[in-house]
Amino acid sequence: MAAIKHKAQRVAVFIDTQNLYHSAKNLFRARVNFGAVLKEALAGRVLIHAAAYVVTTESGDEKAFFEALTKIGIETKTKDLQVFYGGAKKADWDVGMAIDAVKFASKVDAIVLATGDGDFVPLIEYLKSLGVQAEIIAFGKSSSQRLRESADDFIDMGENPKNFLLTSSRSAYLPSFIVGSNPEQPEPPEEGDVDDDTEPTVVGSDTDGK
Repeated sequence: MAAIKHKAQRVAVFIDTQNLYHSAKNLFRARVNFGAVLKEALAGRVLIHAAAYVVTTESGDEKAFFEALTKIGIETKTKDLQVFYGGAKKADWDVGMAIDAVKFASKVDAIVLATGDGDFVPLIEYLKSLGVQAEIIAFGKSSSQRLRESADDFIDMGENPKNFLLTSSRSAYLPSFIVGSNPEQPEPPEEGDVDDDTEPTVVGSDTDGK
């Protein structure tokens, strides 16, 4: 069915922070403006709940990032980064995000998933079977084609990337707690930035378009 959007619709937004982070980094060498993502996802409708799923590290460097999300009305859901014998690391929120979306299905008219991960296709199909409008917002070039086709609506942030990215000189800065990064010294924060320099650890994201 075609997506219907009107101001009285109740909406819940669930943000796959890892997926969006890696997509913006790989495609544009920039950082995501999560405030702009939330605004576009809502499209003037009634926000019932918004959550972003992130991974914490022992250093606790993510605190400022979490605070920035909270200020714009996005709840942060966290779990610890798993480090296995041999150095392998895992950070996966897919199941938790899916469960939360199902929990809110009876309370809203539409659910928006901010992700391009094809693993969420079964969730989209299930939400639609419940009569909930299931929408996706993500970067098209790093999104699953099956996910795009399954959703009632797909917003491609890659069509107007400047609307969803932080384009200051700090955009390419990779925080020290991003695995494999070699950051320069960060500049002082700029007032009004929704996406703080202290990005969460984002490893294991699926942005390969499967």
